[in-house]
Parts: sequence; structure tokens; C-alpha cells
Amino acid sequence: MTFLNYDFMKHAFVAILIIAPLFGMLGTMIVSKKMAFFSDALGHSALTGIAIGIVFGVQNANLSMMVFAVVFALLLNEISRKVMAANDTIISVFSSASLAVGLAILSKGGNFSKYSALLVGDILSISVKELWFLGGMFALTFVFWIFLSNQLLAISLNKTLARSRHMPIRLLEDAFAVLVSLVVMMSIKWVGILIINAMLILPAAAAANCSQNVREYHFFAVVYALFSGVLGLWSSYYTNVATGPMIVIVSALIYFGTYFYAKRYQ
Repeated sequence: MTFLNYDFMKHAFVAILIIAPLFGMLGTMIVSKKMAFFSDALGHSALTGIAIGIVFGVQNANLSMMVFAVVFALLLNEISRKVMAANDTIISVFSSASLAVGLAILSKGGNFSKYSALLVGDILSISVKELWFLGGMFALTFVFWIFLSNQLLAISLNKTLARSRHMPIRLLEDAFAVLVSLVVMMSIKWVGILIINAMLILPAAAAANCSQNVREYHFFAVVYALFSGVLGLWSSYYTNVATGPMIVIVSALIYFGTYFYAKRYQ
């Protein structure tokens, strides 16, 4: 493969092989729990995390993003449990407010241009050290997915039944929220704020269109995520287009293909 002759493309290719199944696994749980708005809100909160870090003099932007995202995720969970309004309404309000606060602080004095790269990301800039961090996050997510995905699915389907079986609902929901927030914040730099939610949701949504059981659902989500990631990276190299948007375009085409397949044959 000619596009792998360059080191930065090799690094990006390895990153895709890690990020794609990572997003595929997380995406199935996010879609099952109807948390698409939640992951989108976390992406938008990245700018607020950076802004708050600047206000408090935190030099490491990744650290401030992650800390804020974890607090933001747990806060959303807690408010969703106590407020009677629909979850998507609550999440939309907090997402819009946090994004506005972040933009207001970062744009003060006309300095927002240096943060604009976060909007679409750049996976070609990933380093070997960052690949190791990404691999560690994949391992953590894989362990969580293996041992707890069935319990999360049970909670999303019937909380009353899950409670009767003494599942730690609150702990599991909060642990999952923290995991999603960490993965989203770690990936923002390479994937981009505007499209990270699409990369999480589309493979799982496509898998839901054509799977007959839970095992197929998880398998197809990971396969579609890998296929769209590799094809998106390859096509972005030859078309000179940003990698993230190309991956989302391929994912969207797969989704529409599985949607029409399901309508016709199922």
C-alpha cells in the first residue's frame, strides 16, 4: 500500500486500528442506552475544559479536558436522575451552555484560531507515545465491554428488572459515563469535536440495521468501524481531504446501505 510509505501514515493507520474497534465497542453501548446526545455533549464540552484550564493556569490542555469531562458526565447523570424533564432536553441545555462558555473564554482577544484545529481533528499528527496511551485506553474499554456490557444492556432495557437482580445501576451508569468521557477527550485531538459523535454512533447504528442478535450487533459494529476507518484513511490520502470527515462519509454510506438492505430483506 503506497500510502503507508510514510511514517505519519503508518502511525495514523495503527491509530485507526485502535480507535475504530474502540468506537465500535463503545458505540454499541451508547446506542443501546440511547446516549447519542450524551456523547455529543461531551465532545462539545472539550472547549470548555480547555478554557477552564486556561483560567486556572493549567498548562496541560488534555488534563483539563479530561477532568472537566468526567465532572460534566457525572453531573449530567446526576441531574438526569433527579429532573423530570426528558434526558435529551437536559443534555442539550448543558451541552449548549458549556460550548458557549468555552467559546466565549477561548475567543477573548481573538485567540480562538489556535484551537480551531480541534473542530475537525488531525489523526495524521498522532505520535508513537500517543499510540501507547490510545492502546491503554483500548485495553481498559475492552475489559469493561467484556465484563459489563451485558449488565448495561439489561439496565437500558429494564431498570426495574435490573434492580430486582441487585445490579449496581448507579455505579455502572457512572462508570460508563466516565469511560465515555475519557475516550472522547483522548480522541478529540485526532478525530475532531464536530464529528466524533458520528464516528461513535454510525457503525453501531449500521450494525443495528442488519444484526439478528446481540453478538452480531457487536461484531458488525466493530467490523463497520474498522472498514470505514481504513477506507476513510486511504481515500483521504488520495483525495487530499481531511481524514475524519472521509471516515464519517464512509460510515454514513454503510449506514444507508444497511438501512435499505434491512427495509428490503428483513
